[in-house]
Amino acid sequence: MPSVDVAIPCYNYAHFLPDAVESVLSQGVDELRILIIDNASTDGSAEIACGLAERHAEIQVSVHETNLGATASYNEGIDWAEADYFLLLDADDMLAPGALRRALRIMEQKPEVVFTYGIELHCPDGIVTKPLSDTEDASWTISSGRQFIEELCRIPIDIVGPNTVVRRTSAQKAAGHYRDTLHYYDDLELWLRLAMLGDVANTGEIQALRRIHTGQHSQQYRTQLQRDFHEREAAFMSFFAHEGEAFPNRSKLKHQVLTQLGKHAYWSSLSHYYRGHKDVAAELMRYARKRRGLAGLVPPLDWLFSMNHPLERLIQILREGGAR
Repeated sequence: MPSVDVAIPCYNYAHFLPDAVESVLSQGVDELRILIIDNASTDGSAEIACGLAERHAEIQVSVHETNLGATASYNEGIDWAEADYFLLLDADDMLAPGALRRALRIMEQKPEVVFTYGIELHCPDGIVTKPLSDTEDASWTISSGRQFIEELCRIPIDIVGPNTVVRRTSAQKAAGHYRDTLHYYDDLELWLRLAMLGDVANTGEIQALRRIHTGQHSQQYRTQLQRDFHEREAAFMSFFAHEGEAFPNRSKLKHQVLTQLGKHAYWSSLSHYYRGHKDVAAELMRYARKRRGLAGLVPPLDWLFSMNHPLERLIQILREGGAR
């Protein structure tokens, strides 16, 4: 069986860490290493990590004396990885049963696939709302890297759950580190960079569980939805300024990203306006007008019909207005 390295960055997630580790240990992978990277936690996370390492030979622990930020932990994991495959798992989340075996099976069958992803089930208060399968069998859709990039530019929403991404370690090393100049969508930019190196496989199986809780480090960001559009834009522009500089139709795709973000911001603005968030709505509409020019005055109905279920998507947007 191929080998897998899993890095688990942790900052003040002592309560969640044992479950995250157990979800990896129970994957049934023989050649497995786990690196817990504690980013100067103050809640006893490092002590729990060291205790887990004493009981399980697969576990190593790296403890930072000062908080270096999440990106530094992600990149430390990349530098540490040396197995055939690599995954990053947030310490407050979990892998779904069988997730690694499913990913390894398709990647062993298809050496041109550089990374896989699947469904990341959101679990409020850690409650699992859907049945989980432990089977290795899964249906996979394989896209060329170019197709993957072009589809993300057509609908610039990050559809990839980061905890589900199993990547070839060789591809990750070639793509390089997460960029510390990107504050929230550094992972989106990395998916684009990885896709430059080969094919991408995705499955409709649940591959990871994201536990939604009040202590979540990204909670504050999700209250600033207007920032989401600027952060997504920054990720795409960073890609096209670096690894994607020579990508076919680069200028056209950059323009498409900006236009599509403007269309999405238009509908998100309406959502916030009708829910009484008029300041947020005004800022989103300014963003939409800036990205779409005079077309910003016209409702972009084509954005809705770019979705698989346009009516359901409209209802979702008007209810939530969310982007991610």
